[in-house]
Amino acid sequence: MATLLYITAHPHDERQSFSMAAGKAFIESYRESNSDDEVIHLDLYTENIPHIDTDVFSGWGKLRSGTAFDELSAEEKSKVGRLSELVEQFISADKYVFVTPLWNFSFPPVMKAYIDSICVAGKTFKYTEQGPVGLLTEKKALHIQARGGIYSEGPAAEMEMGHRYLSIIMQFFGIPSFEGIFVEGHNQYPDRASEIKEKAIQEAKERAQSF
Repeated sequence: MATLLYITAHPHDERQSFSMAAGKAFIESYRESNSDDEVIHLDLYTENIPHIDTDVFSGWGKLRSGTAFDELSAEEKSKVGRLSELVEQFISADKYVFVTPLWNFSFPPVMKAYIDSICVAGKTFKYTEQGPVGLLTEKKALHIQARGGIYSEGPAAEMEMGHRYLSIIMQFFGIPSFEGIFVEGHNQYPDRASEIKEKAIQEAKERAQSF
């Protein structure tokens, strides 16, 4: 039995969001093909995802100096404790599915806050004399992303920084397999929006069976 962490970063559901529609299709198909696996949905818009701020740095500094966790301030304990929960949840999973839109060439800020929470030395990577080394070498990940324009090719390709950023992070963690499903062009070609959406949903269903 494996654990799949389904991480969504969109304020809308599948009725309004093309990425969420493809994500839902993927998860439903995955559950059918992997009935023994556990699927955990982490909705970043409803979860508590602390930003790394003064309280977090202060709490981390106190812990490194030998202060007991119970001796931290209430704010420090709340934020540092939650960040620890998030990274432990991440490393305990076997597979990851990220679902995001492409906003302003990247993804919603809550996804960056989440990535910051799981980039932890000694947990997802470690420092060595040869440089940082990823620790999640037996995991796999997938990114489902909706793009209103065409970013897989042409002049806009170099401007896409959401999938590329996640790709770099997955490599940094040592994850050997990172795939993508892209729903793109529905705003650029509104007359084809339904066709684009259905094609992505079908691809998601098919990819889920072998993920």
